[in-house]
Amino acid sequence: MAEILSVKDISGRKLFYVHYIDFNKRLDEWVTHERLDLKKIQFPKKEAKTPTKNGLPGSRPGSPEREVPASAQASGKTLPIPVQITLRFNLPKEREAIPGGEPDQPLSSSSCLQPNHRSTKRKVEVVSPATPVPSETAPASVFPQNGSARRAVAAQPGRKRKSNCLGTDEDSQDSSDGIPSAPRMTGSLVSDRSHDDIVTRMKNIECIELGRHRLKPWYFSPYPQELTTLPVLYLCEFCLKYGRSLKCLQRHLTKCDLRHPPGNEIYRKGTISFFEIDGRKNKSYSQNLCLLAKCFLDHKTLYYDTDPFLFYVMTEYDCKGFHIVGYFSKEKESTEDYNVACILTLPPYQRRGYGKLLIEFSYELSKVEGKTGTPEKPLSDLGLLSYRSYWSQTILEILMGLKSESGERPQITINEISEITSIKKEDVISTLQYLNLINYYKGQYILTLSEDIVDGHERAMLKRLLRIDSKCLHFTPKDWSKRGKW
Repeated sequence: MAEILSVKDISGRKLFYVHYIDFNKRLDEWVTHERLDLKKIQFPKKEAKTPTKNGLPGSRPGSPEREVPASAQASGKTLPIPVQITLRFNLPKEREAIPGGEPDQPLSSSSCLQPNHRSTKRKVEVVSPATPVPSETAPASVFPQNGSARRAVAAQPGRKRKSNCLGTDEDSQDSSDGIPSAPRMTGSLVSDRSHDDIVTRMKNIECIELGRHRLKPWYFSPYPQELTTLPVLYLCEFCLKYGRSLKCLQRHLTKCDLRHPPGNEIYRKGTISFFEIDGRKNKSYSQNLCLLAKCFLDHKTLYYDTDPFLFYVMTEYDCKGFHIVGYFSKEKESTEDYNVACILTLPPYQRRGYGKLLIEFSYELSKVEGKTGTPEKPLSDLGLLSYRSYWSQTILEILMGLKSESGERPQITINEISEITSIKKEDVISTLQYLNLINYYKGQYILTLSEDIVDGHERAMLKRLLRIDSKCLHFTPKDWSKRGKW
């Protein structure tokens, strides 16, 4: 089943923009009439009558069934309401999973994306009320599972962690027209899906040329309307300004003297560098970065007041300059301990471990700040896979590195794991439950590491070649609660 969102006519040939129901929006595409089975059309049903306070039906009648007028299809305009249709072919079995959905990057490659792939999502385990939840300082010991465990970890009383409270009570709501009435001091990039319409559900950019790469966008991005009809949108890979044609880009490059992102370089090891960019001081670059990122992020929205955010751009260096690989943003002041607002690895650089490197760098900054952190929710399906994989590998690395003293089982607490890794306690607990490591045995919580988990972790770590070296980080956190820092 699919929804027809729009119809257009090109040289007398009708094309239908369809969204495959229960599939990710990045698989939406324009199809021809031959691929549709118009004999099976489901029109929207009537809306339920509005109930009154006493439970009786209201006087306002429901909306009548809407039929798709032939004039709307012939004019090439967006349909007023999606219509469900049936495709005439079955989904190929080999296309039921998205390739590249490995947990070492937040996004899978657009070059590997084929139509009709199924979007794979991994559900987060929710602890039921009947399931005992370990407290942050509850004892936890690791026992052999089927006699094959290598570590036995028991718990010690948790150590208290100093925390820097950077909260603020300032209002972060936007005006009703979607444009902030004043610069926000804090903010969130979570998309409000209640305001989605058919226009924003459709991809509006056909192709983007960024340096030596051409990218096929996955989602809608609010670039200027006049640029959405171009076959290719050209971007400067250093300042991210957009142009209508290759000639415009070439003329811009003669005047653009940037060879790296603006801001301070706070990390360099080999060819990998990280630049810290203030959304207030480098507003134009930050806005252009948000426009580019929105092409590949569906769960986040776009704010033009980038003042409350810091952007950390990862680059790869060669003789021509520092080329953008990915980035993540974070609030200068987060009341909910968010250390990431948006995170993205550009499609040409995925499947190389860069996504996990971005995540590791965000937690390395949290360690320097002396805080625990967590990514802003909701995460995309592939973002959840990446974070779940990083949390699992990091926690298992801590547990397997514990050494027993005087023949007793090593002990550790949830608080200590959180303090060592800067991963928020809730994420530590959910990851342990996801891995089925927590068990309740003889009045105490134990962590059981099976041989399969240990072997799987060792194989995964052998493939993880890119790691953050804390010695190469030159970063001094700021107290953004002081307005002078803005």
